[in-house]
Amino acid sequence: MSADASKVPGATGAAIRRQAIGHLCAGLLSGLVFGLGLAIAGMADPRKVLAFLDVAGAWDPSLLLVLGAAATVAMVGFRWVLSRPAPLFDDAFHLPPRGCIDAPLLTGTALFGIGWGLAGYCPGPAIASLAFANPEAATFLPALLAGQLLYRWQAARC
Repeated sequence: MSADASKVPGATGAAIRRQAIGHLCAGLLSGLVFGLGLAIAGMADPRKVLAFLDVAGAWDPSLLLVLGAAATVAMVGFRWVLSRPAPLFDDAFHLPPRGCIDAPLLTGTALFGIGWGLAGYCPGPAIASLAFANPEAATFLPALLAGQLLYRWQAARC
């Protein structure tokens, strides 16, 4: 089915709804699997993440196994998925151009790393931590959303 059924001549409302439901179900399933993996790996615990980042102190290298497993699954998954002519719920893959490393990307990467090192959270584990009623995650996520809104506001001004 076309990614944007509304652009297909003769597309019905039912086809558009089926596509939207497919997108939502795929996103929900992906998010649940991702969150479960984060929780099982201990990535939802900021103390474990901070111990991993503390290479000069009480370093906990166990998250290297998580990183290695994630990289392996991603490598195999990307090869398999990109061998298909198109994604399941779209007409084409939307990948960034090769070699597109610029100042905003490097700045965002640095800010992400600094924030992760200070808080022990990145967005995925912070959202997963909400399932454990973690008050730190409840304060981190509004700050994350504020940063996103600030970026969008600044980008719209330029």
